[in-house]
Amino acid sequence: MSKNIYWHLPGFSVFFYLNQVIIHMMNEYPDKFRDGYRPGCVYGTFPGAIWNGGRAVFGIMSHGDMTKIIKTYNDLGVPVRFTWTNSLIEEKHLNDTYCNLIMETANNGKNQVLVNTPVLEEYLRKTYPDFKYISSTTKRLTRLEDVKTELEKDYYLVVLDYDLNHDEKVLDELAPFADRIEILADEICFPNCPRRKDHYRDESLMQLRFEKGAPYDCPNKSKKPAFSECMKRPAFISADDVGAYADKWGYNNFKLVGRGLPQDMVLDSYIYYLVREEYREEIRRKTEKELTRFGPRR
Repeated sequence: MSKNIYWHLPGFSVFFYLNQVIIHMMNEYPDKFRDGYRPGCVYGTFPGAIWNGGRAVFGIMSHGDMTKIIKTYNDLGVPVRFTWTNSLIEEKHLNDTYCNLIMETANNGKNQVLVNTPVLEEYLRKTYPDFKYISSTTKRLTRLEDVKTELEKDYYLVVLDYDLNHDEKVLDELAPFADRIEILADEICFPNCPRRKDHYRDESLMQLRFEKGAPYDCPNKSKKPAFSECMKRPAFISADDVGAYADKWGYNNFKLVGRGLPQDMVLDSYIYYLVREEYREEIRRKTEKELTRFGPRR
């Protein structure tokens, strides 16, 4: 593998301690992690932000804690990426004081934003031009022509829809833009899901109304989420195949799922993808030992 691989990790707030531990481990034991692997960003939201999409996250966070979390990652050289992908945002939501406070706190030229709604994206680009803007997978761009059109726009990265992960025609055609494409390696959802956009809309509505409501009627709800289930999905990209995506086509940005999922499952994905096989159990033990210093797992 001739270039670095960047991993975009979930839950900068909810998995704050886990992400810190893993990033420190990558720095402290580089020989035990795969060659050239780097944290590309940590993505997610602070609880209670109405611009948030993908998965509703309720609650509130103090400005002091926001500042601490953003600074912790940035001091490690890792950008924080906000998931401002609520598909129901209207102009009336743009002046939300909490969301604007978050943006002001992170407005240091180091951080990023995922977008999918034109009205919010236009406002953010105008008000906070120093962020890097990324086109979200929640747009569900499943046609090659639509992805190419997206790449013509001023996006730092475009997140590829998981249904295209193994489409060699698409991967070949997009290879000239490989360094601007991010691939979701371990999506847990079913292939070609016809209800995915409706699910995103449901989560967006819950976030706006601060009301959880009934769980979305999804077949994945019938069993406890597990990394082993991700591995069975057709879109899954194995740890061994990641290097091939880089060497054959030049793709070097990969995203791991985790928002709304158990921390144990997220740790499983980190160990599987990031750590050399012979050191997986050692790094798992070290990570779990470090996490005990921060209290019980979520």
